[in-house]
Amino acid sequence: MAASNIVKYGIVGVGMMGREHLINLHHLRTEGVAVVAIADPHVPSQKLALDLAQSFNWPIKVFSAHKDLLDSLLCDVVVVSSPNMTHYQILMDIINHPKPHHVLVEKPLCTTVAHCKEVVNAARKRQDILVQVGLEYRYMPPVAKLIEIVKGGSLGQVKMVAIREHRFPFLVKVNNWNRFNINSGGTLVEKCCHFFDLMRLFAGANPVRVMASGAIDVNHKDEIYDGKVPDIIDNAYVIVEFDNGSRGMLDLCMFAEGTKNEQEISVVGDIGKGEAFVPESIVRHGTRVGGRDGVQTLKAENDQIKYDGLHHGSSYLEHLHFLSAIRAKAKAPAVDLHDGLVSVAIGVAAQLSIEKGRFVTIEEVMS
Repeated sequence: MAASNIVKYGIVGVGMMGREHLINLHHLRTEGVAVVAIADPHVPSQKLALDLAQSFNWPIKVFSAHKDLLDSLLCDVVVVSSPNMTHYQILMDIINHPKPHHVLVEKPLCTTVAHCKEVVNAARKRQDILVQVGLEYRYMPPVAKLIEIVKGGSLGQVKMVAIREHRFPFLVKVNNWNRFNINSGGTLVEKCCHFFDLMRLFAGANPVRVMASGAIDVNHKDEIYDGKVPDIIDNAYVIVEFDNGSRGMLDLCMFAEGTKNEQEISVVGDIGKGEAFVPESIVRHGTRVGGRDGVQTLKAENDQIKYDGLHHGSSYLEHLHFLSAIRAKAKAPAVDLHDGLVSVAIGVAAQLSIEKGRFVTIEEVMS
């Protein structure tokens, strides 16, 4: 591919997720992409990313500050995979920069609804850039297949969406930033915005109110950082009511390593039911008329995936789709800033519901 057609990427934040993006983009090099710059104030992360890039024969410029990366004018696209609490300032700096940069920002969009709204409003004035939010669970083959089944109408009108995530505790991050609500937005924002996004997608509706119950029962209780004990919850039940009368429920447990599937997603309509299992990559669906004997089971696969990585190929597909949107000069990406905002708003409402012990309306957190 001619050098002029190469889409040049910069990555801001090259911790575990930033390096994951680097590897995914390396597997997309046949599509005409190159990572040309990284920015991260944390020197050990810089070094790990630089070693990776050198192993790919990608010469990259290394910056400590994201503003220097932007001012270098080297990049067409910026991937933001820095700690959650830094997203807001970095996004505002990218959006307000004289040179247009397309952006893929990791979830959550920001840690507060107010910051999300400011980013949404600032981006409206920049018709020359696309900003996609990294809610990549949509692209996981079993989830994508279930979305296709639901949108195809064979389950009828969706009434209930139940998502169970039973998994391992949060991993250790640079400076342990993810151990505190103030940095992450809280567990239900940091981790679960993915699931609230999927609920909204399956329901085909907007959230109205949220009720949640959760606590810190097992994890991180014996950890102390700068004299502070972590305050992030490790388990919760969350009920979300939508404006079309459908309901979603999240069952989250982060001390459930002894489990076969990390995610189990069930969507029930008035005609039938569909389920997706990750990482087994199995999808089951059937109808009320067909009963138990009529349930079909299929293995969900996607031949386009060249790298499975940490998220079962979904990050690869996310990049592939975003690149297509950029090249096609699309008006909007597949997962836009409004999707990012609503997924955070549901998480914020859930965190508030636990704190207050009552239902919280989306209107309350949006205003």
